[in-house]
Amino acid sequence: MTVFLLVGAVVGFLGTMTALFILSLKSLLYICQPNEVLVFTGKNRSSAGRMLPYRIVKGGRDFRRPFVERVDKIDLTNMIIDLEARNAYTKGGIPISLTGIANVKVAGHEPMLNNAIERFLGKARNEIIAIAKATLEGSLRGVLSTMTPEQLNEDRNLFAERLVAEVEQDMTALGLVVDTLKIQNITDDVKYLDSIGRIRNAELLSSARVAEAIAHADADVNAAENFQRETEAKITAEISVAKAEAEKQLADAKSRRAAVVAEEQAQVAQQVAKAKAELEVQRARIEQVRRQLEADVIAPAKAECESMEQNAKAQVAPIIEDGKARAEALRRLSKSWTEAGDQARDIFVLQKIEPIISQLTDTIGDTHIQKVTVIDSPAGASGGFDPRRFIALNEQVKELFGIDLVEKFGSLGTGSRPVEVTVQSPAPAPVAPPPPAP
Repeated sequence: MTVFLLVGAVVGFLGTMTALFILSLKSLLYICQPNEVLVFTGKNRSSAGRMLPYRIVKGGRDFRRPFVERVDKIDLTNMIIDLEARNAYTKGGIPISLTGIANVKVAGHEPMLNNAIERFLGKARNEIIAIAKATLEGSLRGVLSTMTPEQLNEDRNLFAERLVAEVEQDMTALGLVVDTLKIQNITDDVKYLDSIGRIRNAELLSSARVAEAIAHADADVNAAENFQRETEAKITAEISVAKAEAEKQLADAKSRRAAVVAEEQAQVAQQVAKAKAELEVQRARIEQVRRQLEADVIAPAKAECESMEQNAKAQVAPIIEDGKARAEALRRLSKSWTEAGDQARDIFVLQKIEPIISQLTDTIGDTHIQKVTVIDSPAGASGGFDPRRFIALNEQVKELFGIDLVEKFGSLGTGSRPVEVTVQSPAPAPVAPPPPAP
């Protein structure tokens, strides 16, 4: 019984010790992740000819010596740092403001890792970011002073490369590495970049318009050249077709020429023979018609022409003699007119007035006149009508021309009753009495 108890106690002790050993082994075993570094401090070791009071485990595992070593971790992941520089003077004295972003990490290789361990072991991540930011911004202002605003705006990658090269030495001393650095925004309070931008925009716009005009002109030229080539090709094709058609027609004409010539010659010979025969017939017919016309028309026409000539001569002879007599009478009349002098016109008028009055009275032969009354105006003494003048005029006309006006008026009309001709004088106007003497 005692033996069993002893064996059980031994087994229990061994089990307890084994469990304690396993637990202590687990607490002493450290496994390093790929993005971190384990630093075992407490024992010196040599590295590159220098003694270091720690050892480094990067990737893998290791045991910590109890009561002798302490284990710290350093994170190797990226740290995002916002960079900013306000009113930093560039080359030329132009103040600008710049913002950017940098990705910084602790170096994972020696000897830079040793520098990081010596400076940042046991420090919080925010402290490391603050130190890196201060270093980068200090170098940032130094690089800005070596470049103009145009260079910064045109080639930001060059600026980033210069900044990385500038901070490389300082970051190496700190054990940090700049993975990437990008400039996000560049501004200036004096509107220098805006002025440059407007100038560049105007230049670009002008260049774009010029390029567009050149492109349009080139397009028009190309279109015209294409149209010219197309037209030339079309004309060439049409000429070729026309030549082929002409050659074909020429060949056909040559092949038909002999037959056509022979046929035309036969037709011409036939028409010539027919025309000759017709010509002889027409000649005979013309001779026959000529003789017939000479017998039926020409001879009677000649006789009639001679007869008409004789008749015309007979008719013209009295006219000629009458014309000669009239001419002689006119010559004598002209001679008498010249000899009569100024009274020639009155004599001539008196000779011509009788037939004129006869014609005038004959034109009113159908007019029925019963009575003719001549009334003197009150102004008889001062140019009015005087009955005595009318009676004297009738006597003068009767004596000169043998025409009795009263008889003529009486014979007008139908002649059934004579016309009564009376001459009345109006009563004299009353004479006003003379005004009384004053």
